[in-house]
Amino acid sequence: MGGEELTLGIIIAAALVDSINPCVFGVLIFLIAFMTKLFKNANKMLVGGFLYSAVVYITYLLLGFGILKITIGTGLATTFYWIAALIAIIAGLLEIKDFFWYGRWFSLQMIPGASKRLKRYTEKVETLSVNYPRFSMLLVGLLGIFVVLVELPCTGAPYFAVLALLAQGEYALAIPYLLLYNLIFILPLLAVIALAYFGKGVELEAWRLAHRGLMRLIIGLFLIFLGGFMIYSVSVF
Repeated sequence: MGGEELTLGIIIAAALVDSINPCVFGVLIFLIAFMTKLFKNANKMLVGGFLYSAVVYITYLLLGFGILKITIGTGLATTFYWIAALIAIIAGLLEIKDFFWYGRWFSLQMIPGASKRLKRYTEKVETLSVNYPRFSMLLVGLLGIFVVLVELPCTGAPYFAVLALLAQGEYALAIPYLLLYNLIFILPLLAVIALAYFGKGVELEAWRLAHRGLMRLIIGLFLIFLGGFMIYSVSVF
């Protein structure tokens, strides 16, 4: 399947679905509360939140570029395509399971122990920021890189599927799609940060808890569709 058959609609839909993952929102709300306490200033929290979003964008983008470069350059694009399609379908089934039985049995989540490490790292960042306040933003950026890496098991399925689709074409043609995907991915992050700036952080967490099952269902249905589309495309084209 050539890159010309990859529609803009699939890129946009996959990015939006990826961005509403409860893992992403949960960690972001935690970090916003942490940054509010750290900076003791709403404006600095806003800057820190935007910095965090920028770091997420760049880190995801670099991961995507790296995966594309390796798969296209080594001739593993077809193998990666099938693996990503199967991952999408399996991940989709697990997400749908969480709509009915949230958190029971096996669920897609951050790397085991990551939440405890994140809390421990934020405590260290808080201590370091007291002694070295000029490096506070840098430390927030490093937290962003850590979060992206540990969130991949929870959020990576749509991204891997899109990368596998893009890898069927030329690397240069995939770059604009990848830039767009990651821009759409961080838009809800920016919206959450803006709402927190206006004092809606508590309401956001309550909303996330109330709707996390529905978000999982939407993600799961889309992932099954996306994986099925990938397999169907191979058989047709």
